[in-house]
Amino acid sequence: MRACVQRVSEARVTVADAVVGQIGAGLVVLLGVAQEDGDDDARLLAKKIVELRVFEDDAAKMNLALADVGGEMLVVSQFTLLGDCRKGRRPSFTEAAAPADAERLYERFVEEAMRLGVRVATGTFRRHMQVALVNDGPVTLLLDTR
Repeated sequence: MRACVQRVSEARVTVADAVVGQIGAGLVVLLGVAQEDGDDDARLLAKKIVELRVFEDDAAKMNLALADVGGEMLVVSQFTLLGDCRKGRRPSFTEAAAPADAERLYERFVEEAMRLGVRVATGTFRRHMQVALVNDGPVTLLLDTR
């Protein structure tokens, strides 16, 4: 499971001109699910991201997690994170999980983040989305369970 995590001051995702998910300060998680991923990957990655200390404390050090700052999370499915661009000019997505498996693990990730006490908003799985965000810092991190 692969995630691109961005610290934001605000973010929203729109589908067909309607806002389907919106947060204030927190983290945007673009989430890609690989063929070999399972429930453990979703659980471990959600815990890792929820506990990431990427928010500044009073000494301006990245030392605080989402719960410490009352932050929210916006999770957007992003199979293109599994794109392999090593050959040619067109990405290959053979590493990405089948849609049914990916959706189940995406939902499992969201459930786990919510279970850990985070308010979570989402995009819409397998839909064309527009994601708007204000990256705070900027802070952008790549995480992978492999």
